[in-house]
Amino acid sequence: MNGFWSYWVIILTSINIAGALWLLWTTSRKRPGDQGPSEETTGHTWDGDLSEYNNPLPRWWLWGFYASVIFGLGYLAFYPGLGNFAGRLGWTQENAWAADVALARKQSDFQLAHYDHMNLHTLRHDANAMRTARNLFANNCAACHGTDAHGSKGFPNLTDADWLHGGDPTAITTTITQGRVAVMPAWEAVIGPEGVEQVSSYVLALSGHPGDAQMQVQAKAGAEKFATVCAACHGADGRGNTALGAPNLTDNIWLYAGNVETIRETVGKGRNNQMPAHAAKLGATRVKLLTAYVLNLSGAPDEENEEPEANSLLEGSTHEPTNTAGTQAH
Repeated sequence: MNGFWSYWVIILTSINIAGALWLLWTTSRKRPGDQGPSEETTGHTWDGDLSEYNNPLPRWWLWGFYASVIFGLGYLAFYPGLGNFAGRLGWTQENAWAADVALARKQSDFQLAHYDHMNLHTLRHDANAMRTARNLFANNCAACHGTDAHGSKGFPNLTDADWLHGGDPTAITTTITQGRVAVMPAWEAVIGPEGVEQVSSYVLALSGHPGDAQMQVQAKAGAEKFATVCAACHGADGRGNTALGAPNLTDNIWLYAGNVETIRETVGKGRNNQMPAHAAKLGATRVKLLTAYVLNLSGAPDEENEEPEANSLLEGSTHEPTNTAGTQAH
């Protein structure tokens, strides 16, 4: 709030308080000649014979009004309410919110403490743990991946066995804690519009959709360009590379869509995707619960000794999202 509006609020508030005090004082003081309760009425009559005397407020009621004014002055002295004056206590809504969040986090940590030393195998078979994990997923993941975890355009389906960065416990934990940044370069400036058409036809053919005769001709030409500009990430056979986040182009599972228009847009203009890092927000126990939950969602094999290889990933890492140059065509 700038200085003008701060002073405006201070002045307006002060005038209102002074006006309330003046009104209370002028309407409650005795006038010359007042001898006590009068027989004068307000002139209003109800039900034919009920009238209201025009007498001052009872003293206890009047002092109640004065007390409310004094309370208001005390509030304005200790809490914000007069423009930029923060109050003697320095209270802010941001600090109050942070304190509430910290208290809620402390209570939640206490409730989750008994999951700290469980391994993923045990968590995956613990009904209470999975109910807790489902709630964590709904609060932190469903906005992108959907409440059913089936994803949407640009957001992976977590219920199948197709993974951009790998579906083992270590890879999933890394994704949740450190996040992922994946980039599909825009190739139109390099291979031209005709090259985009050819590569798009070839990618569609890789997934089992050869298209019409014209697309088959384009696909043959696109195979050479694919080997030159795409194979470094997706592999010569188009089966992808989880180390780079490059999807498998042969399985007919698509992150955006499997039609020629969308593939053409991906090849020509590129894609940029980011999975935010959640380590600092969630902490080790919640990350482990979510890892177990996602493993169950995908139907991954269950092994008693399954644990992330890098235990440090579960220690609240605050690393920036892992930067990979993998394509997001799928």
